[in-house]
Amino acid sequence: MNFRVRPVTRLSGTVEVPGDKSISHRAALLGALADGVTEVQGYLEGEDCLRTLTAIQMMGVDVTRKGPGHYRIAGVGRNGLTEPADVVDCGNSGTTARLLMGLLAGQPFWTLMTGDESLRRRPMKRVVEPLSRMGATIVGRADGGRLPLAVRGANPPRAITYDSPVASAQVKSAILLAGLRADGSVTVTEPAPSRDHSEVMLSAFGVPLERSERRVTLHPAPLRATSVQVPGDISSAAFLLVAGALVREARVTITGVGVNPTRTGLLDVMAAMRVGVTAAPAGGSGTGERMAALTVEGGEPVGTTVAGAFIPRLIDEVPALAVLAAAARGTTEIRDAAELRVKESDRIAAVKRELGKMGVRAEERPDGMLIPGGQRFHGAHVASGGDHRMAMALAVAGLVADGETVVEDVACVQTSFPTFVDLINTLAGGPAITVGA
Repeated sequence: MNFRVRPVTRLSGTVEVPGDKSISHRAALLGALADGVTEVQGYLEGEDCLRTLTAIQMMGVDVTRKGPGHYRIAGVGRNGLTEPADVVDCGNSGTTARLLMGLLAGQPFWTLMTGDESLRRRPMKRVVEPLSRMGATIVGRADGGRLPLAVRGANPPRAITYDSPVASAQVKSAILLAGLRADGSVTVTEPAPSRDHSEVMLSAFGVPLERSERRVTLHPAPLRATSVQVPGDISSAAFLLVAGALVREARVTITGVGVNPTRTGLLDVMAAMRVGVTAAPAGGSGTGERMAALTVEGGEPVGTTVAGAFIPRLIDEVPALAVLAAAARGTTEIRDAAELRVKESDRIAAVKRELGKMGVRAEERPDGMLIPGGQRFHGAHVASGGDHRMAMALAVAGLVADGETVVEDVACVQTSFPTFVDLINTLAGGPAITVGA
């Protein structure tokens, strides 16, 4: 499946992006472990999050779809999950794999986990190591570092204090999920703050936590079912924000977007680049997540430096940011982002290679890239490499190119942003992107 992208001169309108992927995964997993029925509104019905729902159903949790994005999850409590009768296939979802591994590390049965070709290449050792310290048995390829993996949980898991070498919400969340059945309190410290959706939602489900900027301690306790409103995904909104910043005649508003401070690094960087983005508060999700309507207008961005603590707050937005940087006035440097090399693709190499096909120069570095500004995009044939965020970033570049752009291998977009094409075409007032074989 390919995108054919034609350049546009105008984007205008108000749209709503699908639910946040990170929050949707967590709502499903915590709802499964809760006592009682959890109602989830705004659940992301992309392939990744549907994999998580299938996984909990395989462990005996009743899940009912009440309407678009509306799910009823009948929790079975911390001790009520049952051994799945078949292999749990996580598809392309690293979040499903790593968070589910944490949940399973506290369950007294065996589970076999696998994923698609891309996920089977991605590193799991960073999660396996602390979960093994908690007493879980995890065996598989590459000395337990690659899927497929077999997991047998500890009963109960050992309480630990873990100093994570990386600022990773997935590592932290896996340990906290295992810690829900631990024999004592579990503490995780990080070198920099990472996404805190797990902490926010655990608190909403009644689990006692102690938190500081880089440290969280969980005290095991039963989870109380609750109602969850999933905000719009800021990582999806990023593509519309960058498109709105690049198209000269643009005014785009995205309503109901989650603006958790651990996720708004792109908004801060766009402000530093002098892009006109405004955020109008729109209340909360009911579980502690902030929401806002974001509006962007076309302008003349300038280059900047993105590094350090900014990186965990915008790691998924770097492909879109790279497109913005290439068109900005001045040079943009991105560093401390080696994590990009172990995403769905090596995004540092992919940005250089694929934007290079569009005539854009970028210098690849071990932990980031240097992108000269003031460059023009030329229509070209480019490839996503099966990476949903690369596919959408390249499509956005195509909107401001000087000819038609064809983006190959775009079925992956369904994992996180199934309405991407529809929303772009709505804002463009016509078929800026068409989908074909």
